[in-house]
Amino acid sequence: MNAHRYSVCIRAGERTIVTTDNYDVVPNEITFLFGESGIGKSMISKAVYGLLDPDDLDVTVNGRPYPEYCALASTHEIRDNSFFVFQEPSSHLNSLMKISDQLSEGSLRLCKDDSEILGRLWQNADRNALRRVLNVFPKPYRPSGGEKQRVLLAMAFKKMDVLASTKDDGAESFFVFDEPTGSLDNNYRNLFLELLFEKYTRRPFTAMIITHDYSVISELYARYRGFLPRIHLMELRRAGARAVEVIDFSAQEYLNWLGEKPPQVSGTVAGAAVLDFGARFSVFGRNLCLFKDAAHTQPANLVIRKGEMAYVKAPSGVGKTTLAKVIMGLYHAHDLAMNLCGMPITGRTGKKVWETRIWGKKATMVFQHADESLNLAATVRETFLGLPLARRLTPQTLVSALGELFEDSVTDAFLSKKVAMLSGGQKQRLNLLRSIVLGTDLLILDEPLNGLDFLSVKKVLSILDDRRGRGAALLMISHNEEIFDHFVGREHVYYLTECS
Repeated sequence: MNAHRYSVCIRAGERTIVTTDNYDVVPNEITFLFGESGIGKSMISKAVYGLLDPDDLDVTVNGRPYPEYCALASTHEIRDNSFFVFQEPSSHLNSLMKISDQLSEGSLRLCKDDSEILGRLWQNADRNALRRVLNVFPKPYRPSGGEKQRVLLAMAFKKMDVLASTKDDGAESFFVFDEPTGSLDNNYRNLFLELLFEKYTRRPFTAMIITHDYSVISELYARYRGFLPRIHLMELRRAGARAVEVIDFSAQEYLNWLGEKPPQVSGTVAGAAVLDFGARFSVFGRNLCLFKDAAHTQPANLVIRKGEMAYVKAPSGVGKTTLAKVIMGLYHAHDLAMNLCGMPITGRTGKKVWETRIWGKKATMVFQHADESLNLAATVRETFLGLPLARRLTPQTLVSALGELFEDSVTDAFLSKKVAMLSGGQKQRLNLLRSIVLGTDLLILDEPLNGLDFLSVKKVLSILDDRRGRGAALLMISHNEEIFDHFVGREHVYYLTECS
């Protein structure tokens, strides 16, 4: 592997944000970079690409001060021949320009025909649907997150076509895709890979794909084996307080784990349902329905008994999180018929019932975004104060609970650290543990594996299986279909869709 090795140090004042000595970029090959959220994958990639602001951060790359590194001809060449797909599309799109104009901005205008790329990414939707997106001045919720994501992917693919049209076969490139399918379901994820390798076949380029979607490995081994010699699977891991290192990630370890027989729950006796949620409800002027089959021909109540784990599937934006918030009484729904822990609930059930009898006592929810769930100004220790626990959480039991996902790092310094100073993956683990320690009858988890590395994924699933074995009812909402299809039996899978 003839890689370009980068040593990167990023500081803010006296504080080191992240440092690494072995960020490798393999020319004209594709690297998939895994690792927990917030560990530094995006920031290091931006540093190498030349995107960080030297006025805000003190950065060195290969020992060079950042302004000097950015002024290098090789850095300019990389940026001229490449594209950076940001994790949050709104941070890249200009709200003062129509999306159609942004798709032809700068060097992208050299790719004169983007109809094939857009048609593929929109799966040949009717022209009016695509035109509505192209004519939009982007705003936070317009178009949707998934559509914005596909717009950025279209820009990157256009840039690949521009690169392929140049006569310089030795031109350096460095396409970075930061969570390119974070807002997309598996269908669009697979479409992204299909286009990526089609473009790569036409003209090889250098690409770094930052992702938490380990199921991409199965797709690579199933459909793109011929490209495997030019694909690298890597993982960014901690090597110290702020130091990180890039190591090889074992595809076989993941595939073997996925092939293991799923754990069987014993010791629980099926009884009355913990949750019985009606097959049809209305919220925000939309009618949503639950089915037992992917073809949507068998309407069914969502029923979860003690010791069962149910999994709800639907494309992005249909309403999986909305369903969870309706069950938790956070959204008001019409035509609601639900029984939760023996309590009949309708659209008329008052908020007082939820506050006094359900929240944290009978049911709890792990929200998708830890930053929106946790008090960022609180310390790790303070995060657990005030929870409606049946038994008081002693310092010893708190350390024991945190140790399930944080192991040896549960020191007094860690307990005193502000939540805002934790990485994204650490916040997610804290978010999960805070809900799990409540020990409620029903636990709803919205994208519980978000931002976790593979080791943490395995530990979280083990903890959830333990809770299930103790009689808890679990409701899973996740894009990680491959993983949850393995852990949840078909009889406990439901499909959500909009209906008339």
